[in-house]
Amino acid sequence: MNGVYVCSCFGVTEQQVKQHADAGACTPRQIASACKAGTDCGSCVRRIQSILGRGNCPRRELVDQGNGVAALAAEPALTETLDEAA
Repeated sequence: MNGVYVCSCFGVTEQQVKQHADAGACTPRQIASACKAGTDCGSCVRRIQSILGRGNCPRRELVDQGNGVAALAAEPALTETLDEAA
């Protein structure tokens, strides 16, 4: 897949991050759950945040209420890694 790499550890492109965001991922943790970006060295987390923007998620309320897509739920191991990176 062509595109600018956001996460070199897992080969995730900016386009892939945008596709996951379009599918409902609103946070770097949800992106990590979907494609592992941000779970190794963590250097891409800020870039992922900038791609996602702030408060631009139409599904944020559903996700916050637990009604979001199951694939977007953060796994505990991924959450710990992202907390350490932030």
